[in-house]
Amino acid sequence: MSESPDFLKIEGEIVEALKKVYDPEIPVNVYDLGLIYEIEYTDKKEANINMTLTSPNCPVVDFLLMEVENAVNALEEVEKVNINLVFNPPWDKSMLSEEAKLELGFL
Repeated sequence: MSESPDFLKIEGEIVEALKKVYDPEIPVNVYDLGLIYEIEYTDKKEANINMTLTSPNCPVVDFLLMEVENAVNALEEVEKVNINLVFNPPWDKSMLSEEAKLELGFL
């Protein structure tokens, strides 16, 4: 991946799009929940996202994946979204952003 300012700008826009996707069971967006492990934007206008779930048995997995894909795909600079669902490392509360910890009462 090139580290040109345009790529970094678009990755920032992807983060902002992800901050609009909320886990329906937790009142925090997927980015601040720490569910997004990696974002890569390629010169083919593809967004590659490694993400996890709070639990491997998450009942809303299909909904969350669709919401993430739709949010990122809505960006003009993105033509394709590839989501890789990973469970290593396993998600835990330490992955929450400071905002999420405050929202959920962990601070």
